[in-house]
Amino acid sequence: MPDVKFKHNLHLHLIVFIWGFTAILGKLISLDALPLVWWRMSLAVVLIFGYIYYRKTSYKLARKDIILLLISGLIIALHWITFFKAIKVSNISITLACLSTGAFFTSILEPIFYKRKMIWYEIVFGLIVLIGLYFVIESTEPNFIQKSMNSNMSGTMQGVLLALSSAFLSAIFSIINGKFAQRIDATIVSFYELLGGVLFLSVFLLFTKQFSTAFFNITLSDFMWLGILASVCTAYAFIASVNVMKYISPYTVMLTINLEPVYAIILALIVFGETEEMNSEFYLGACIVLFVVVLNGILKNMKSIVKKVGKYKPSKK
Repeated sequence: MPDVKFKHNLHLHLIVFIWGFTAILGKLISLDALPLVWWRMSLAVVLIFGYIYYRKTSYKLARKDIILLLISGLIIALHWITFFKAIKVSNISITLACLSTGAFFTSILEPIFYKRKMIWYEIVFGLIVLIGLYFVIESTEPNFIQKSMNSNMSGTMQGVLLALSSAFLSAIFSIINGKFAQRIDATIVSFYELLGGVLFLSVFLLFTKQFSTAFFNITLSDFMWLGILASVCTAYAFIASVNVMKYISPYTVMLTINLEPVYAIILALIVFGETEEMNSEFYLGACIVLFVVVLNGILKNMKSIVKKVGKYKPSKK
């Protein structure tokens, strides 16, 4: 039903809006990327386990599924580490611009994973979104490419490479979750994936001797922001995003995530108290991104209706 599809698309936009706040939190939290992600995933695992216990949901799965989910957790952990590290070494605008390539990566990878033909307009949409996001970034970072070439080249390039890696990992993760979401409860998927990320990161931190008193000595302010990041932006948003993949394709999810930079910049204006009005470039870029996301939804809905009409056979009297 179109109404059901609309409801899940609306829910997806709420999730993306929440994710837009993670970049703000990444800037507010003083921790480096690795401990930040460890704390984020650890607190989220505890919260989701409590939710599972409250609901009395069985977390028993086949051993193969558990192993695959734990490995998927490593992928999401690396995605978040590269994402927050990119923000630390460059800035939010450059990181989110490069992260928008996730839809382009998904348009190439999804046909391979799902063994379907490549859809030409998905690739075109991915490229158009990059143009829209260029205008969004230019509205807040005028001539950022020229500035990057003239100064702090190493930091900027490092941020670009990290963000592109984060986008690629995000695309892989979305495609994998698209398969899991069809047959396993979203809460259970989220629990094992986040647990896997915590386990892999803990082993790494243990062997590199990074676990210390200083590691666990975090400020009250950081703990407060981590609490919001772990509960709202991770536990809730993670479960909800896995659940919507039962009804929405990974490509559509990744394309909608391209609105995250728009939401993030609006939130940054509110949180950091910047009162200046956005210029015409911002609105042009935001409209391009929004137009592509809406157009993709219309085309997907039309294809679904055409398929249903094609399958319908009137009864013979």
